[in-house]
Formats: sequence, C-alpha cells, structure tokens
Amino acid sequence: MLTTFAVTALVMIMIPGPDQALITRNALAFGRTAGLLTMTGGLFGLAVHATSAAIGLSALLLASATAFTVLKVAGVVYLLWLGVQALRSSRRTAATAVVTEVPADGGPPLRHVRNGFLSNVLNPKVALFFVTFLPQFLPAHGNTLGRALLLSAIFAGLYLLWFGFYNVVVDRIGALLRAPRVRARVEQATGLLLVGFAIRLAVQQP
Repeated sequence: MLTTFAVTALVMIMIPGPDQALITRNALAFGRTAGLLTMTGGLFGLAVHATSAAIGLSALLLASATAFTVLKVAGVVYLLWLGVQALRSSRRTAATAVVTEVPADGGPPLRHVRNGFLSNVLNPKVALFFVTFLPQFLPAHGNTLGRALLLSAIFAGLYLLWFGFYNVVVDRIGALLRAPRVRARVEQATGLLLVGFAIRLAVQQP
C-alpha cells in the first residue's frame, strides 16, 4: 500500500503546477540557492496542509463551499500577481544585451521562501489532495493520525527529492537558459503558465 501511495504521489508531484513554474523561474533568474529556497517554502506549505488534514481542519474545504471559495480567491489573486510579475520581468530581461554568468541579486532569501510557501499554501488543490486522496490509504481503525502523518512525511520527502533534482538540472543548463533572450522567453512562459493556473483554479468547483 505504501508503494502504491508513493508512486502515485510522485506522479502527482511531477505534474507541472504553480510550484514548479515558480521554482523554475527563481532558479533561472537568481540561481540554485533561490530555487532551493523556493522549494523550502513549498515544503512549509505542504507541512501546513498535511498537519491540517491530519487533525481534520482542512476537511472544511469539502464541507464548506465558502471556505473553499475564500482560499481559492486568495490563491487566484496570488498566482495572477506572480504571473504578471514574471511577464513584466521578461520584458526587462529581453532588453538586456549581455549574457551574465552570475545571476542577478534575488533580494532577501526569505522572499523566495515566502513566495514558495504562499504558492503552495494558497493552492486549494493541494489541500484537497490531502483530504481526498490520502484518506484512501488510512486504516479504518487504529492509529489513523500516525498513519496520516507518515504518509504526509512520505509525500514531503518525495517533493523534496523531485524538486531538489529538478533544481539541479535547471541550474546545470542555466548558463544557456540565462542568456537574455532565452531567459526572457522562459520568464514569459512562466508568467503565462501562472496566469493559466490562476484561471484554471478560478473555474474549479468545490
């Protein structure tokens, strides 16, 4: 059962989403450390979802349409903001004529952690995963809380492994991707993806 959960969870993690788009953008724009910090923020968001699901709080998203709508609106607004920022950055990057080997200053490290955290914690689809998919692997009786925490830890570990590997790959080919024209295209694509995720989230029903 744990193997089935792990394989399914890994596939879901690998599906492109807001976290991947944001990690890609920050790793390319500011280097490997920024990508890792963004991933760390995403892990903190997962911890919030997992803990809430384990103690039954996020079940409100299924029971209350209002709770789902509030979180969805917050997530849509944040993703739109990130998308617009990326699109604006792509225009500035396109105007740069020199390829830089060293990424631009990404500002305070906590900014990347905050962006990753908010991208994840404001995504109701992540919360719904923990309250719909995860319970299928919980025992009907016994230490349900302990099992839920174990499965959540496995999910977080897979998230860490996949995006840690993904971040290294992005960084390795970063010399090419940081060329102003290429980077501008990547940031433009990232912005459009984030806006697309926001639109998809906006039309999603509870």
